[in-house]
Amino acid sequence: MEEAAIPTSLSAHHEVVPPGLAQDEFQHLIPAVIQFHNYPINSGRCSSLHAQRVKATPDDVWSILRRFDMPQNYKHFIKSCTVREGFSMTVGDLRDVSVVSGLPAATSTERLDILDDKRRVTGFSIIGGDHRLRNYKSVTSVHEVECGDGGTATVVLESYVVDVPEGNTEEDTRLFADTVVKLNLQKLASVAEAGEER
Repeated sequence: MEEAAIPTSLSAHHEVVPPGLAQDEFQHLIPAVIQFHNYPINSGRCSSLHAQRVKATPDDVWSILRRFDMPQNYKHFIKSCTVREGFSMTVGDLRDVSVVSGLPAATSTERLDILDDKRRVTGFSIIGGDHRLRNYKSVTSVHEVECGDGGTATVVLESYVVDVPEGNTEEDTRLFADTVVKLNLQKLASVAEAGEER
């Protein structure tokens, strides 16, 4: 007897303005959200999109984000990162991340899925390790957007999709992942802005 297929739909992140952005600013970002930040989801998965303003140039922010081999430069909970033999900063490369104590995780093996310097988009998947984030996939993109005052601003978008672990609710899973993403984006902003001041 065949198993019934689990209904799948696409996340609709382009329909809701993330906190911290104005509606008119988000309008400029919708095509990028549709292209890079949409995921197939079902009742066993959850997904979110976050935005972070950064007072630094898009190029300066991207120079930090693109370093798949150095996530500890802006990610709060990473103790160390080592890359596998033959690493060349290309899609398919792997890194092994060691997580700070106190989190429900110890290690994470991650694969680089996208690194587009022209469009400033990067993304990775978690493919192994000692943690609860199963089938976690993330995409981060850097954008220059027009502001209402006629100026421009740098905005970082980060989205993810992840399985809801057995025994957890979708809300619990999203709360944990959202907290980590928000803290990492805030640290990214502070690191990039400190670089701008030098």
